[in-house]
Amino acid sequence: MAAQILEHPSLGYLLKAVTNLIKLPTTKLWLDYDAEVDVLYIHFEDNPSSTHSEMREDGIVLDYRDDELVGLTVLEASQR
Repeated sequence: MAAQILEHPSLGYLLKAVTNLIKLPTTKLWLDYDAEVDVLYIHFEDNPSSTHSEMREDGIVLDYRDDELVGLTVLEASQR
């Protein structure tokens, strides 16, 4: 029975795809949501510290440490 399941074309395709995904480097991401002000904070480090920020016209703030993006702040997150 297991051999029949593995021979199914879509399952074989999925297994090949998973093999490629396993080779990707692991990346962690931290999310904080403040419902009171409807803001989503996304951090690419455990304790990010930024040296400057850039606010885009669409209400997303990009937080940088020098030239490295360390986080995002999404304003009005529930509306997106």
